[in-house]
Amino acid sequence: MFTFDSIIAVTNRHLSCRPFPEQLERICSCRPHAVILREKDLPESAYEELAREALAICKEYSVPCILHTYAETAKKLGCTSIHLPLPLFRRYSGEANKLILKDFSCIGTSIHSVEEALEAQQLGATYLTAGHIYATDCKKGLPPRGTDFLREVCSLVSIPVYAIGGIKADETQIQEITACGARGGCMMSEMMQI
Repeated sequence: MFTFDSIIAVTNRHLSCRPFPEQLERICSCRPHAVILREKDLPESAYEELAREALAICKEYSVPCILHTYAETAKKLGCTSIHLPLPLFRRYSGEANKLILKDFSCIGTSIHSVEEALEAQQLGATYLTAGHIYATDCKKGLPPRGTDFLREVCSLVSIPVYAIGGIKADETQIQEITACGARGGCMMSEMMQI
């Protein structure tokens, strides 16, 4: 039977097959490694409202919740885990903005090249999402980077790497990405339909 303990669930409420809070509870009941509340189309005030609810649901199930993009909102809500797009992570890592990240114990970013992986590690990321590894509707028409790319990234960094893009609840696929050195995978579409 497939277990979700090596999976980071990535949310997208537009793909949810039921009301979002109910879907998030279903996701948390699967006990993933963590949930990234991605909802990056929301303005910060609406994101904060959703994040407050998501943090409470995740806490109820003892599933770590990683907020996305809005570092100040995360700090305000007492969340010490943040996932930042790499350009934003670069900006926050600069001397002028370094204090923004000082209270976060978990800082993730998404990378799409070996060079970005090395840079992100040097900037202080505690984990990476690397992709996209398999074909996915989220990147329709873009060829996947594949497992050779994933293997190279994993061999060059010392922080956990999670494969993203086309990851399914499939034991064979998870074994394939972990054989490349990945800690696990990130799932969005499948988790929003579970």
